[in-house]
Amino acid sequence: MIAEKGRLNRFRTRLLFTGPTLFAFTTVMILPFVFGIYLTFTNWDGISKELTFVAFENYVSVFQDTDFWKSFYLTLKFVGATVVGINVVAFGLAYLLTSGLKGQSVFRAGFFVPNLIGGIVLGFIWQFIFSNVLVYLGKTYDIGLFRASWLSTPDKALWALIIVTVWQYAGYMMVIYVAGLMNVPKDILEAASIDGASGWTRLRRMVLPMIVPSFIVCVFLSLQRGFLVYDVNFALTKGGPFKSTEMVAMHVYEKAFRSHDYGVGQAEAFILFLLVTAVTLVQVYFSKKMEVEA
Repeated sequence: MIAEKGRLNRFRTRLLFTGPTLFAFTTVMILPFVFGIYLTFTNWDGISKELTFVAFENYVSVFQDTDFWKSFYLTLKFVGATVVGINVVAFGLAYLLTSGLKGQSVFRAGFFVPNLIGGIVLGFIWQFIFSNVLVYLGKTYDIGLFRASWLSTPDKALWALIIVTVWQYAGYMMVIYVAGLMNVPKDILEAASIDGASGWTRLRRMVLPMIVPSFIVCVFLSLQRGFLVYDVNFALTKGGPFKSTEMVAMHVYEKAFRSHDYGVGQAEAFILFLLVTAVTLVQVYFSKKMEVEA
């Protein structure tokens, strides 16, 4: 009897602390997710009160939608470029700003600031830079690369979006790398230096293996933000020119809310969720293997 009362009291205590959070998570995340999956089996247009069950017709439409797969392939290229760019720049900045550089704390704060700017505002700022500032410099100093706005050229518009994304998130990832680098034991590096190991050898053989957890986190976050990019994409290029920068998240939004084909749009969103989940799980799996080896 006493044991049962003890278990009941512990359950009440846990429920007191976890109940509100669990309730909020269920109502805000779980229920909408489940309802969204249900909508993938209907022909709802997002407005009317009536909807009809259509089984797997929406999923068939998704696999027949060439624009969806084109946007997904474009997103894959965007993600590949941004993941590499963000992590290379972020690690380079972190390594530089943990080497004893004078005023490195100020530089850390400065490089982190772009991450605090909202995606819409950031897109408009860089739209002005690409369409006005760089064009002016290109025409004034006869720089062929900037004589025309990158945002008006299909081949360069994607690179403009990549540059802005790297600029926005590199500072955030830098903070994670700084934390990892600061946890590397200094005595080990000093011992290696005394033994004659060069800076490159210490970096490759000692520093990089020790901050694999930081790489795992940063690559995971870069993948997630790359696949789900929308605000910067909308503000900077609006998917143009000629849909050359229409990422998959923007295509799903257009399908669901502009074309009023919410069932198909929700099915595309669910397939995108499964694909992104698969990619991130594969990334975490192989990264964890590297961490064990390290």
